[in-house]
Amino acid sequence: MLLNDANEALLRDIKAIVGDIGMRPPSHDDLHEPRGLVVGRAAATVRPSNTTEVSAVLKLCHAARVGVVPLGGGTGLTGARSLVDGALPILLSLDRMKTIRRKDADAQSLTVEAGAILQNVQDVAADMGLLFPLSLASEGSAQIGGVLSTNAGGVNVLRYGNARDLCLGLEVVLADGRIWHGLSGLHKDNTGYDFRHLMIGAEGTLGVITAAVLRLFAQPTQRLAAWIAVDSPKAALALLGRMRADLGDVISAYELIDRTGLEFLGEAGVMALPAGLPDSPWVVLMECGAGPGEDLGARIEAALGAAFEAGLCQDALMSQSEAQRARFWQMRERIPEANRAIGAVSSHDIALPLAAIPAFIDAARGAIDPVLRINCFGHLGDGNLHFNIFPPQGKKGRDYREHADGVKRAVYDLVARYGGSFSAEHGIGRLKLNELRRYGDPVKLEMMRAVKAALDPAGILNPGALVPEG
Repeated sequence: MLLNDANEALLRDIKAIVGDIGMRPPSHDDLHEPRGLVVGRAAATVRPSNTTEVSAVLKLCHAARVGVVPLGGGTGLTGARSLVDGALPILLSLDRMKTIRRKDADAQSLTVEAGAILQNVQDVAADMGLLFPLSLASEGSAQIGGVLSTNAGGVNVLRYGNARDLCLGLEVVLADGRIWHGLSGLHKDNTGYDFRHLMIGAEGTLGVITAAVLRLFAQPTQRLAAWIAVDSPKAALALLGRMRADLGDVISAYELIDRTGLEFLGEAGVMALPAGLPDSPWVVLMECGAGPGEDLGARIEAALGAAFEAGLCQDALMSQSEAQRARFWQMRERIPEANRAIGAVSSHDIALPLAAIPAFIDAARGAIDPVLRINCFGHLGDGNLHFNIFPPQGKKGRDYREHADGVKRAVYDLVARYGGSFSAEHGIGRLKLNELRRYGDPVKLEMMRAVKAALDPAGILNPGALVPEG
C-alpha cells in the first residue's frame, strides 16, 4: 500500500470505525522481531475494540486489496508480524479486546477475547478455583489470539496438550469481513469440517481470531517439582518411561536441561545457581500435580528411589516448598534470557520422535564444529527440543555468522532424517519459509495453498507468512 490519496482515504475510513484511540503510527515494538532479526513495515497500527469493528476494518481492506498483518503480544520468533517487502499493510492489534466474556465453572470453560494476556487468563481461572494449564516463559505478554494462531505448547503439553487441545470454540473474522460464530464450546460436534483446528496454527493467514472458548481443569492442590541428575538424554528418556509407569498422569512437565544451559545463567549474569543442586552433565526438571487425599511427595520419592536403584538417575532434589518449586522453574525459564545475552550463532526449535532424541543429539553434536558450544534443553515429554549453537566463551555470536547457514542446514537435515519437525512451537512465519519449502511434504504444501486461496483469494491476510508461494 502506497500512501496515495486513495489509501489516505482508506485510513480515514478505518479511523472513523475505530476512533482516535484505535489508530496510531506503528511503534518500534510493533515492527521489530524480538531478537532484531527482521524489521517490518506498516502504514498504521489499527486497534479495534470489538469484533464488529474488526469485521468492518477487514471489509474495507478486502475491498481495497490492502494487506492486514495481525499483531499479538509480540513474543513470536519467526517474523510472522514483520512484512519487509511489497506494499505497506496495516497492523491489526487486538490489545484492546481483552474482555472475559463468560465464566462457566460447571462446564470448566472460559470465553475470552483474543487480546487477553495469557497470565491474566490463568489468574481468572485460578479465581474460579480452576486451572488453565498453558504456561510459557512469555505468558506475561503473550495474547490468547497469538497463542492460538501459533498453536503454542509450553511446559505442560505432556499432561494437557498444545493450545489446540485447550480450545473448544472460536470466533473468527474472515478476510472479507464475515464473522464465523463458533463459540459453542461443545466437546462433540460432528457437523462437518472442524474449522477451529484449521484456524489454530494458521498464523493469521486464514482469518483473525477474535475470541475463544478455553478448556479449564481441576486445580491441583499439591504441586511438587524434582531436580534430577542424569548422565545422558538416553537415561532421561528411560527415566521418563519409568516415571510414567510409576506415577501415571500426575506428571505435568518433564524438561531436559543440558548443564551448559545452567552455566550460561551465571556466565550471562542472569542468576546464580542455588547451593545443593545435583551436579551432572544433564538434569531433568519434573513437575507433578495431584488433588487432595494423596501423598504426592511419598509417591514421587518412592518412584525416584526405584529409578535410582535401577541406575536411571544419580541424584535428585525434590521441592520442599512452593518457593523452592518456583526457584527450580525460574532456572529453567531464564535459560532463554541467558541465551539472548550470550548471543547464538544459530537457534533451532525442533521436535523429534521420543525414541530418536538420544541418537539425534549424539549425531548433531558430531556434526557441529567442536569449537562451538551447544545448549540443548526443552520439553522432553513431548519431544520438543531447543537445540541452540553458541560461540566459544568470550566470543560473540556475530563473529561466527558465516557458520550459521551451514549449522542450520546440518541440524535440520538430521531432524528430517530422524523423522522430526524443524518447527515445533514457534510456527513458520516468514523466517522459516525456505525450510518449509525444503523439508515440507509437497502435497501438504499444495493443500495449504488451496485452503489459503479458498478462504483468502485476495491474499490480504498476513501476506507472505506461513504459506510458501508455488
